[in-house]
Amino acid sequence: MDLAYDGSEFSGWAKQAGGRRTVQGEIEDALRTVTRSGGTTYELTVAGRTDAGVHARGQVAHVDLPAELWAEHQEKLLKRLAGRLPKDVRVWSLAEAPSGFNARFSAVWRRYAYRVTDNPGGVDPLLRSHVLWHDWPLDVDAMNEAARGLLGEHDFAAYCKKREGATTIRTLQELRLERGGDGVVTATVRADAFCHNMVRSLIGALLFVGDGHRGADWPAKVLAAGVRDSAVHVVRPHGLTLEEVGYPADELLAARNKEARNRRTLPAGRCC
Repeated sequence: MDLAYDGSEFSGWAKQAGGRRTVQGEIEDALRTVTRSGGTTYELTVAGRTDAGVHARGQVAHVDLPAELWAEHQEKLLKRLAGRLPKDVRVWSLAEAPSGFNARFSAVWRRYAYRVTDNPGGVDPLLRSHVLWHDWPLDVDAMNEAARGLLGEHDFAAYCKKREGATTIRTLQELRLERGGDGVVTATVRADAFCHNMVRSLIGALLFVGDGHRGADWPAKVLAAGVRDSAVHVVRPHGLTLEEVGYPADELLAARNKEARNRRTLPAGRCC
């Protein structure tokens, strides 16, 4: 299932107690209705569980349906979901998944974009839900210099909100920033996976470099320290969009699924 959503009015992807509106909840409710499944809810597994306010343009999920239900509804399911889902969620395509596929564990990378403008007048009103306003001029070259010191496999504990039993070791494959003709600076961030708040914390550190409050070597020093730094701000979620998820060839899906479930550690002698 390929899907997109505007996260502005959602309390994140994952279902929550208390009746809060979530992307997962909306899609599962719609799926239950259009397949006439009564009290049965077929739960979705997603490539990346986005936080409240975060958008997605290239999100991927899977759902296990009984074969007879899929056979009955597959031809009209996409159109029926389009008629049932709210306008801030769209499912673009549905297909039977290849053997071994898991939307979360088969993925080899996720690519996010974070958009920010330093225009003295603020954000274009038509982009206000997707672009952060930073009220200091930004040096994009300095930010890119700082970004290069964060690439590779590291323990990103300094840039993540810790979760019990979860590792913070990740491989940051790409981190670069580019200013567009409209003045909006877009950060492209790609990794094998992300821990909680990782992208927004990395952007917060780079903004401090870009506006001259810290040197270009500071984000790497924070990473090496391995602990949260109070100077690293978690920027607001509305500038963040999940753009794309990458998967290996079909014959490698099952192996990747198994590999991704293993708890990661750094090689001996490496601290960060």
